[in-house]
Amino acid sequence: MKSDIEIARSKRLAPITEIGAKLGIPPEALIPYGWEMAKLSPDFIAGLGGRSEGRLVLVTATSPTPAGEGKTTVSVGLGDALNRIGKRAAICLREPSLGPCFGMKGGAAGGGHAQVVPMERINLHFTGDFHAITAAHNLLAAMIDNHVHWGNELTLDRRRITWRRAMDMNDRALRSIINSLGGAANGYPREDGFDITVASEVMAVFCLALDLRDLEERLGRMIIGYRRDKSPVRTADLKAQGAMTVLLKDALAPNLVQTLEGNPAFVHGGPFANIAHGCNSVVATRTALRLADYVVTEAGFGADLGAEKFFDIKCRMSGLRPSAAVVVTTMRALKMHGGVPRDRLEQEDLGALQRGLANLQRHVRNVGKFGVPAVVAINAFAADTEAEHELVRQACRETLGVDAIVCRHHAEGSKGAEELARAVTELAARPARRGSDGFRVLYPDDLPLWDKVRTVATELYGASDIIADKKVRDRFRELQSEGFGRFPVCIAKTQYSFSTDPDLRGAPSGHVVPIREVRLAAGAGFIVVICGDIMTMPGLPKSPAAERIRIGESGQTEGLF
Repeated sequence: MKSDIEIARSKRLAPITEIGAKLGIPPEALIPYGWEMAKLSPDFIAGLGGRSEGRLVLVTATSPTPAGEGKTTVSVGLGDALNRIGKRAAICLREPSLGPCFGMKGGAAGGGHAQVVPMERINLHFTGDFHAITAAHNLLAAMIDNHVHWGNELTLDRRRITWRRAMDMNDRALRSIINSLGGAANGYPREDGFDITVASEVMAVFCLALDLRDLEERLGRMIIGYRRDKSPVRTADLKAQGAMTVLLKDALAPNLVQTLEGNPAFVHGGPFANIAHGCNSVVATRTALRLADYVVTEAGFGADLGAEKFFDIKCRMSGLRPSAAVVVTTMRALKMHGGVPRDRLEQEDLGALQRGLANLQRHVRNVGKFGVPAVVAINAFAADTEAEHELVRQACRETLGVDAIVCRHHAEGSKGAEELARAVTELAARPARRGSDGFRVLYPDDLPLWDKVRTVATELYGASDIIADKKVRDRFRELQSEGFGRFPVCIAKTQYSFSTDPDLRGAPSGHVVPIREVRLAAGAGFIVVICGDIMTMPGLPKSPAAERIRIGESGQTEGLF
């Protein structure tokens, strides 16, 4: 069996101008990065403003397991299949972070015969967007310490500087540092640290901005620290937002690439799916919707994290209204949620599968709470049995009233996802027949922040309540009184469970969600609520993927996939 990279290298890529032409993009509107990738001209995007938009389809999943679910692979397979059945479709995905690529995850561009390419370039430096975001983030950090060094006219309390530095690599040694050592010429020593670039508020702002002007305004609203009287100091107070926007100007243009079957894909932006909202950029999604009849996008992790934030943050802020959702699962993942150890997942176990179905059922019901019709995609593996597939199909029909469709796009490409594509077009058409798409957010803007968190925890996680110590509760009250009460909440918790315990699989109920910390992302426009041991700077595993990545004798990259 060929590996993902062998399959990718066996395909001849079309010139990016041919891919753009499928969406009506003229060659002069493309800014090429070689002949196989391009950015879209900002002037061309601005000219699309009056066009009607196509239908938006979200791909989400059950709670992640080491067995794998395959959201990206399904997204690519579905996009290819929609084109196969005669629809004008595009895919919108996030850009991979270098940290996970060299850590545990490896590449992130789909797999098998459902990939976006050129996968090596996409997974490594791509068009430099993440480097630009990292540079803009660290420019602000440098200007903060420079301001303090030259007299601190804004009277920023050095103990209350909240802006950390960033890099797009897993490096646990940089989580907590002391900067400015070495004498008076190097500034005032203080505690500092690094976050991975995908956890930066600049990344979140970048992906939620509607255009360059909105980007600059959002950057200016970011809070970088506080004075002794606890009044906030913002990026605009340092006059840094203009230079940061200059660094991000080219990056804000969406990237156009292609699938293995030569269909258009926009890969742009990449915020964390718990510290931030886990979706590709609004600019890319809006652009795709004005060029295609169907746009397939995905949100990170399971529906409790990625889909909830896609609906409650990205859609709320941008006005996007999804027409349908796909909930991805595998027999392997459901058996693991049913208690089967990883080394026995290849064996048929209908009892464990039945127990694990509780996780899938809750995710599907949760998507329904947003008024979005859903279909289940069973991402097929070679060891699956027909009895397993039939059990899941029957349970979805009888318990949830939704279809579960077996998809074989990994092995067969678009042909293997054709049934899913037809089901999605039927779902997406239903709101039009009703005269309203029915989409709704989970909570209103004016609900108090504490109650917003409780609503997500009880409605989606199956929790009985939320708890926090007095310091955290006081912070909720401060944010409410300071005018941030209308912000949506972005809950950061483990992706592996509905609870805050990563080992509690399935669909636990009645648990209490403990809140450890609350952070204000004033530029992005949401409140980050941290639960459990979430890290904003990951570390490398004992045996990182970087140990196996090298340039082979042929001059091509080996070990990345």
